[in-house]
Amino acid sequence: MTDGRVEDIYRWLKSRAVSFDLRPGDRINEGTLAREFGVSRTPLREALNRLVAERFFEFRAGQGFFCRGLEAQEIFDLFELRKVLEMAAARAACERASDEGLRALREELYASGLETRGLSVAEACARDEAFHIGIARLAGNAELTAQLEHINERIRFIRWVEMQARVKRSKKQHVKIMEALEARNANKAARLLGEHVEKRMDQILASVRTGIANIYLDGGEMVQDQVLNEDAA
Repeated sequence: MTDGRVEDIYRWLKSRAVSFDLRPGDRINEGTLAREFGVSRTPLREALNRLVAERFFEFRAGQGFFCRGLEAQEIFDLFELRKVLEMAAARAACERASDEGLRALREELYASGLETRGLSVAEACARDEAFHIGIARLAGNAELTAQLEHINERIRFIRWVEMQARVKRSKKQHVKIMEALEARNANKAARLLGEHVEKRMDQILASVRTGIANIYLDGGEMVQDQVLNEDAA
């Protein structure tokens, strides 16, 4: 079994966990998956254990592997951590980014994020994430960037749920954030980013309820596949 094959299994399972195509609490049938991939259980468990370490799956002794839950407190904690990291990234980017780096951020990731007409929720969210990660990369801290990327994966489903309702407001906030970065106003950029990503518990609870309803909606359009409504607030 090559490392590449293990990576393929890992990525396939991870994508299903991120999107909750595997529902919260679903037990992973190792035998069925091993047959589908044509592998033994050893490489399959290697992939599963990686996903347990990343908290997409959980392992219960004597029972096996299960898909993660959709817990409001965990989501709230992740958004809170994201806020701290993004504010730190904004400050560092103002201090460390080159003029060329800021210009590239504006002309590529920032500009792309403003063009959402006709995109699916998942596509628009990917562009939004790219802008935020672009800021983190300008901060010049690889560990900070890696942490943000991992948090984004764990909260992505909730962000899909919220995207339709906040696309216009998000764009307006991006405009102000970009301007503060270009002015190298570290305090303002950090404050704006903090306000942009902050979530209250009642907002998280509402999004979790909507998300759970979508996960268990048989035959309906999944939230990430919905086309954005440009008239959203």
